[in-house]
Amino acid sequence: MTHLGTIRLETSRLILRRFEEADTETAFHVWTSDPKVTKYLRWEHHRSIAQMQALGQSWLMKYSDPQWYHWVIVPKEVGFPIGTISAANVYNDTDTIEVGFCIGSEYWGLGYITEAFAAVIEFFFEEVRANRIEAKYAPENKASGRVMEKCGLTFEGTLRSSDRIHSGLTDVCVCSLLAKDYF
Repeated sequence: MTHLGTIRLETSRLILRRFEEADTETAFHVWTSDPKVTKYLRWEHHRSIAQMQALGQSWLMKYSDPQWYHWVIVPKEVGFPIGTISAANVYNDTDTIEVGFCIGSEYWGLGYITEAFAAVIEFFFEEVRANRIEAKYAPENKASGRVMEKCGLTFEGTLRSSDRIHSGLTDVCVCSLLAKDYF
């Protein structure tokens, strides 16, 4: 793969860009403090702005790594970030990138994540030259599974008790899209 780092991507409705320190309060209020957003994630919702500040600082430091892919999702009509989409894991030995995402609950069901994921898939296949894009979700999180299906990923199976979300161990559904099926 040819790692390019987090570069600005744009769709008809969205700008995907790097997190900026000025986004801290918005991130806290729109998604990181919302327990509905983190229900199926590995981290608990933030209870203080200080938690988001620390997380934001760690994101900013990682942008110097060309294998760090982490975008905030900014709908053009909204004008501020409403969530993130990122490479949760990069596996260079198999040219695989695992994508994860979260978005403020106020913006669920509007197609923003599907549009952002499609843009990231295009970037990873066409620019980074990944061979495989994969994503995972807890079986109870049907909305995430639908996003993956809409973006062309194939359901591969369920790994039993294979991940820990903040509420405990969970099964994980695995989906993927291969470059040969994309092109």
